[in-house]
Amino acid sequence: MAPALMWFRRDLRLADNPALLDAVAAGDGRVTGLFVLDPALWDPAGGPRRDHLITSLKALSDAMGGKLVVRRGDPADVVPELAKDLGAVSVHSAADHGPYGQRRDAAVEAALDCPLVTTGSAYAIAPGRVLNGQGNSYQVFTPYFRTWLEHGWRGPVDAPDSVEWIGKRGDALPDASPVEGAGEAAAREHWADYLDTVAGYDDERDRPDLDTTSRMSIPLKYGEIHPRTMLADLARKRSAGAEAYRRELAWREFCADLLARNPQAAWKPLRSEFAKMQYDEPGEAFEAWCAGRTGYPIVDAGMRQLAESGFMHNRVRMVVASFLVKDLHVHWKYGARWFMRNLRDGDLASNSLNWQWVAGCGADASPYFRIFNPITQGTKFDPAGDYVRRWIPELRDVAGKAVHEPWKLAEPPADYPAPIVDHAEARTEALRRYDGIR
Repeated sequence: MAPALMWFRRDLRLADNPALLDAVAAGDGRVTGLFVLDPALWDPAGGPRRDHLITSLKALSDAMGGKLVVRRGDPADVVPELAKDLGAVSVHSAADHGPYGQRRDAAVEAALDCPLVTTGSAYAIAPGRVLNGQGNSYQVFTPYFRTWLEHGWRGPVDAPDSVEWIGKRGDALPDASPVEGAGEAAAREHWADYLDTVAGYDDERDRPDLDTTSRMSIPLKYGEIHPRTMLADLARKRSAGAEAYRRELAWREFCADLLARNPQAAWKPLRSEFAKMQYDEPGEAFEAWCAGRTGYPIVDAGMRQLAESGFMHNRVRMVVASFLVKDLHVHWKYGARWFMRNLRDGDLASNSLNWQWVAGCGADASPYFRIFNPITQGTKFDPAGDYVRRWIPELRDVAGKAVHEPWKLAEPPADYPAPIVDHAEARTEALRRYDGIR
């Protein structure tokens, strides 16, 4: 019997993968696994995402006995070509609800001589399924969350009992630096370890100095674990931390729902009045922000953590985003693009919609006048200055919370810059510009 073709995308795992189970059933146990290195996604990705992807693909192939087929090119050419070569009975994948993914999948389906079967998605509840009583989608998170909980989701499924993986010629994987912790087995092990500490999530999640967040946004990005699996594990926990964590998973799905319904929100404001907002062109101040040289330690620590590790603590992401948009008056899209280029967990929906939340132009956005003060954010969430000292060597000799205002020291560190803007003045200017579009 001809095999089925399993087209892996954002689901680099064998367990809890309904699309794979369908492929196994359709091919009577004979399956060819394919991953397409698509230039449209590969070329704009930064080093951290490329390194993680390649390491994860190697782990997936190892789990398949080395039979994963990797080919480079446009999926609209690669997938139909391989399916025809195999005489595949069908092509299987999880649904992709992103703007590009939907266009790509339509092109692939049109070029195939066999069915393209999509089963499941990267979410516990696929975008478009959480609706209000009138059958409309939500613009505000809290009612979305209530309905999301009421809707519920299916339980996780096991990996297939037996698969005969049918290999084919593939292209060599690009060179990459190995990433510790990438791959399905590592993701599951890390999640199992984190569950032992999830009770403290609600109290500690805003503390970058403690560094106790799960970092599961990374394996979720690549589908090394499915949120259904995580939600099933969280259901067995009874703590405020577990409830807060579940809410964050729902926020991720809310962002995906918003982008699926508003594909322009990747780079354009959801609130149309913000199209008239006055922004400054990115220049030297933007470059200082990117380099972690703004003179505001909590901002610079976050940007340096990003540059060195491909990750940034979530609370700090909000602080640095607010600083770019409301202190430097630079359009949020420039910061969003910088994040996508440098974050290991760079996810278009979560990234763009969270940037819009901070900028005040998205759905369920914070009031525009909520402008993060980088000094008070630092002293509140990094009270002893440990996070700042960890990432800014120039300030490691400054003790305690004084590290958040080094310009006030009798002898400020000579190699650390003075603040590039006055926050109070920048805040006033941000509010002035906002008044101009109301």
